[in-house]
Amino acid sequence: MGTWSLWHRRQSALAILVLLAMLWCAASEAKVIEETLSVPVKVTDRYGKEHAHDLHVLVYYDDAQPKPYPVAVIGHGRAAYPEQRASQQLAVYAGNARWLARLGFFVAVPARIGYAPTGGQDIEDTGPCNNKYYPPAYLAGAQQTLQLLAALRQRTDIAPTKGLVLGQSMGGAIAITVASLSPRGIQLVINFAGGGGGNAESQPGNPCAPTRLQKMFGDYGKTARMPSLWVYTENDMWMGNQHPKEWFAAFKENGGQGEYLALPANGKDGHGVFIRDPKAWRAQVLEVIRAQGLVE
Repeated sequence: MGTWSLWHRRQSALAILVLLAMLWCAASEAKVIEETLSVPVKVTDRYGKEHAHDLHVLVYYDDAQPKPYPVAVIGHGRAAYPEQRASQQLAVYAGNARWLARLGFFVAVPARIGYAPTGGQDIEDTGPCNNKYYPPAYLAGAQQTLQLLAALRQRTDIAPTKGLVLGQSMGGAIAITVASLSPRGIQLVINFAGGGGGNAESQPGNPCAPTRLQKMFGDYGKTARMPSLWVYTENDMWMGNQHPKEWFAAFKENGGQGEYLALPANGKDGHGVFIRDPKAWRAQVLEVIRAQGLVE
């Protein structure tokens, strides 16, 4: 057999192996099922007004994973401007939702009241920068999260006692609010760049009333009795570098359980690391998730 013929056969075999690998990856990806649900919730705003709405929820699960699934809820952030909230895109969380689904979770990504595509009044307005009042907005988000969890757990394919709540920006702070309510069946909450009152354009690194957020997180620590992970970058242009560390310290000093994961600077603004650069945090986060026995 000539050298050229042998080389050609080897290249053909290599091409077949590459094609098989690509087909295997495509088949693995195809196992993650995406559906849309509508879940009714009812919450009260800071003025005592009741709001009832059907949450628009994207869900992801891998039908090949063992059942019943542990459940994970991903909370979205809050854009600075009303027109951005009116065009909220849940699809930006699909990459991380699919990652969690492949780990074995049933993943829900809800649009909270006041955001597209759920709609409704803005019940997460915390007031002007010089007079912020944060707790009611975060409590409303936590109540929606817990009502969603209760609805999902009516399904026979979802475990009633294994759950994870995580979120980005305001959604991250809402995850810590959930921890402060100590709901049964949640083993871990993860806060990615959580806080409020920030604007990277008008006041980079300097959120409104950070000491009020510090008090809020400190109060959460008094009642939070589940593990939490706080993930921030050194160049968060919305929350700053030092403020999140002070919030976490207040949480811990008042009895909260948690770890602080300080990531290095990421791009021009690390606030969006959860969506933009999963490789920067997934290994560390997976270790914490596994330590709580949520997945193998």
